[in-house]
Amino acid sequence: MKEACTTYTVGEKGERPWGTWQVLDLQSHVVVKKLLLVPGGRISLQRHNHRTERWTVTEGVATVRLDDVVTRLKVGQSINIPCGSLHRLSNDGDVDLALIEIQMGNFLSEDDIERFKDDYGRVDQDD
Repeated sequence: MKEACTTYTVGEKGERPWGTWQVLDLQSHVVVKKLLLVPGGRISLQRHNHRTERWTVTEGVATVRLDDVVTRLKVGQSINIPCGSLHRLSNDGDVDLALIEIQMGNFLSEDDIERFKDDYGRVDQDD
């Protein structure tokens, strides 16, 4: 397997309009993060060209759009996000949503986020 490139560090945190993320662990070709979405928060409609992801809900209820299918996940449930798939994570509830995200691939970076729609103005939305 090709050598992995990651720009993350263990303990690194990021604040976003929808909540926060923190890197829990790094291994060859793997990044483990905890995501926390506030009530009403949702990430941009996005895709990745260099990684797959697995999301496992640890608190709250997640609404996941994966391509054209919408699924609700409860605590303990997981979903795989294939490389190249359009996806969006939302917290439609009234309590925080927490999940563990496992990223797998050769290029693991925030730079591998291609946004299509975003509630917070982080993409040009002419449609």
